[in-house]
Amino acid sequence: MSQPAESQGLLSSVQRALHVLEVVASAGDGVTAKAVARRCGFKLSTTYHLLNTLIHEGYLVRLPNSRGYGLGYKLTSLNQRLRDQLGSTPLVSEALQHAHRISGTAVYYSVLRDAHLVVAEVVDSPETPRVQPLDVGFHEAAHATAFGKVLLAHLPARRTYLAEFGLRRLTDSTITRLEDFEAELDRVRATGVAQEVEEFRPDLACVAVPVLDASASVVGAVAASAPLDYFRAHRDLMIEGVRESARLLGPYG
Repeated sequence: MSQPAESQGLLSSVQRALHVLEVVASAGDGVTAKAVARRCGFKLSTTYHLLNTLIHEGYLVRLPNSRGYGLGYKLTSLNQRLRDQLGSTPLVSEALQHAHRISGTAVYYSVLRDAHLVVAEVVDSPETPRVQPLDVGFHEAAHATAFGKVLLAHLPARRTYLAEFGLRRLTDSTITRLEDFEAELDRVRATGVAQEVEEFRPDLACVAVPVLDASASVVGAVAASAPLDYFRAHRDLMIEGVRESARLLGPYG
């Protein structure tokens, strides 16, 4: 039986408000208070109090014409501040656009933020959409992604990271034995390219290369993802795209 939030040093009222915010975000504009209450499992009166509080603070808005609720405009500034803290600059976006044009795939820039390996920027298109949930802020399953392998291969505290987060099996192809994973990272360091084939999600493959600073230290990774058939036919093109992007982001770009 799980402990109540308060006994863990958590505020249940804050948790409820964040749950409401997440439900409105996933439902889209115009979701009603009754729908929010039903999805959250809250009483309608409690839901109205939470909605009104979030509106007052700018995190939600009331949409009179649709008679429902939507995300507030304060979230825009929070999103931009997160991108700034992750180092997502116009140069990063331009470099990813370049890789996107070459590879014909969705491309990602990831960085190490304290103890997390985080996606900092994504460039895609309707024809080649990003892989969900690999969006800005994603920081899970590093062992099963190509950009995660790049960063882990050059992370001095790798063993500590893996001891905390583990090698959870996501598909039949996920590497879950530490010895096998260390051998995989040896290949990444030797070749300068990481790849994963159906390790994160079935019918998906990804390649990634490191981004270096002036001292040749790895400060990020650029990755490209594609359906398995496209990857098999265009792997070299995907690698060319991420290498070009990493060069543009490096000290000699």
